[in-house]
Amino acid sequence: MQWLPVANFESVKIGILQLNSTIGDFAANRQKLVAAYERAVQQDAEFVIAPELFLCGYPPRDLLLRPDFLEANLATLAETATVVGAVPLCVGFVDHNPVRPGRALFNSAAVLQSGNIIWRQSKSLLPTYDVFDEDRYFEPVKTTAPFAFHGRRLGVTICEDIWNDEDFWADRRYRRDPVKELIAQGADLILNLSASPWHVGKEQTRLAMLQRVARDEGVPLVEVNAVGANDELIFDGHSVALNRQGEVVALGKGFAEDVLVVEVDGQTAAAKPNWPVKEEQLFRALSLGIRDYVQKCGFKSVVLGLSGGIDSALTAVLAVDALGADQVMGVSMPARYSSRGSLTDAEVLAKNLGIRYEVIPIEPAFKAVEGQLAKVFAGMKPNEAEENLQSRLRGVTLMALSNKFGSLVLTTGNKSEMAVGYCTLYGDMCGALAVIADVFKTEVYGVSRWINRDRVIIPTDSITKPPSAELRPDQKDQDSLPPYEVLDAILQHYVVEHLSKADIIQRGFAPAIVNDVINKITFTEYKRRQAAPGLKVSPRAFGMGRRNPIAQRFRATR
Repeated sequence: MQWLPVANFESVKIGILQLNSTIGDFAANRQKLVAAYERAVQQDAEFVIAPELFLCGYPPRDLLLRPDFLEANLATLAETATVVGAVPLCVGFVDHNPVRPGRALFNSAAVLQSGNIIWRQSKSLLPTYDVFDEDRYFEPVKTTAPFAFHGRRLGVTICEDIWNDEDFWADRRYRRDPVKELIAQGADLILNLSASPWHVGKEQTRLAMLQRVARDEGVPLVEVNAVGANDELIFDGHSVALNRQGEVVALGKGFAEDVLVVEVDGQTAAAKPNWPVKEEQLFRALSLGIRDYVQKCGFKSVVLGLSGGIDSALTAVLAVDALGADQVMGVSMPARYSSRGSLTDAEVLAKNLGIRYEVIPIEPAFKAVEGQLAKVFAGMKPNEAEENLQSRLRGVTLMALSNKFGSLVLTTGNKSEMAVGYCTLYGDMCGALAVIADVFKTEVYGVSRWINRDRVIIPTDSITKPPSAELRPDQKDQDSLPPYEVLDAILQHYVVEHLSKADIIQRGFAPAIVNDVINKITFTEYKRRQAAPGLKVSPRAFGMGRRNPIAQRFRATR
């Protein structure tokens, strides 16, 4: 199709539906979508867009292998079309690929208008890295074309399609650039339907990349991004409309639903975004992650152990922010090595938060199990076996409370501990959601200080005292670990940035410490495989995006 050059663009008001969908809850997703669509139309939107795969939720993973899931997705699309009027709605869904050979499905967008599906566009670039596995299910579309609307040529793209600009990325993953292909065919407005997972700084990288595309190609650009959390992944929203100079015309809320209507050609540029500090973004993301995980799994309340330390304190504050104080139970489980200060700090935190607080000593159970094992352990010195008994008895206690009250157990271990195995299987790792499993210990301190910026919520002693698991007399984390500032820096280089041992040592770290940390990471892979799902807030988290074998003998040699 040949497009004639257009000198004067007709202005169009785009409605942006930044919404939170639940995977597989087709009726609720549709209801939310239709309500937001009607709201945008009432605000004079002329064309409305919703996120990638919104109708079924993202990422559906192996539900895509179920015929009934696919049928429900298509039935919901058809049902949604019946209530869409003259103002078109473009929404993400799963489409069938009728051509063989090839994968059976497309990751698609449909334009609905006046009761009909009038346009379909499928995704060209399928990410298969980190947490993404779209090539497992979808076939990439080979061709793309603009959609004619009110004298405009709208280029509809889906998430990754816009993440391959040669001027922004030094190392590109794909040969094709769908945006350039659309512009070459006369597209004068680029629309992007996204489900772009968040990690620290992602919102700023995404915006900078989109601005570069709009500015370099000389076209307005509107991106709608999903918001909410599904399992480990958190979606931050921050949908955006840019003019052809790459200036921000409108910016969606962060970590909250939003409906925007924007005239991309006629509206003046907004002020440059004033991003919150990292600690606030982390807090908001993790709170959203807890809320959606608990509620989308059909629960209302949570229970967690309160040790008096900073990790459990931060987790408790996040849980209260996510669910409300009346839905959070904190439990202190002292034993012989628990300090009085730890008990006091846990009680003060619970009072500050207004949560239910219970003290359930595990010492009687600990003594009973010691007696049970005395004959078998006779003549042997106490070691990690006895230490871990305490942690596992706490896990048993929390799971009993979970079963009795129908509350999910939140684990409280951080990324630094998970990396080097400073955690106990079936003990402190016991639970349904690992809230801060992708937050380094040094970041835990940073977020906790941010929480206390106006008034003391987390007791000061929880922040200032040396961290300890309190499983033996006078135990301190640094008895077996390097200072967390050192440990976290090594972990950042090795786990997140994939630097070699030699490269890390060249940055000034002691070879013996680097070698010990890397060995600990390698040897505790089996623990992490059995851990609860952890909320992803970094570019590389332990979990679905990091796939290392357990039974292997490779050791880092350089």
